[in-house]
Amino acid sequence: MRLTVHLDTFDRVHPMAFAILWLDRNTRKWSREGHFGLDLPEWGVLHMDCGNTLVCAPHCTVPVCVLEGLDLNATDGPFEGEVGRVQSCAERGRSLMTGHWRVQCIDTEPSEPENGLFAAGNDS
Repeated sequence: MRLTVHLDTFDRVHPMAFAILWLDRNTRKWSREGHFGLDLPEWGVLHMDCGNTLVCAPHCTVPVCVLEGLDLNATDGPFEGEVGRVQSCAERGRSLMTGHWRVQCIDTEPSEPENGLFAAGNDS
């Protein structure tokens, strides 16, 4: 199962800042499919912690952002339209920036990500 998640309302960064992430629930990897005003890697790995999803850079366990309440281990979710708070920690030395996440789409059919960075297991 793959989820398209839209992150936005980071007003301290830029009033129009957003990112669209494609989360692969099975492989625990993600890719950045679109963004403006947020400094995120092109792809990375996902970790779970107490019902939250930690979005991390490749080969790292320190999150670039935390999707609070998005539990990829839950058997009854997530669902399209689900919303929650995101804490962005992408810029070291700065305080956390708060925004919102929203599940735009859930895809249960096999498909390739737009930029394909992690599709073939390429970890470079």
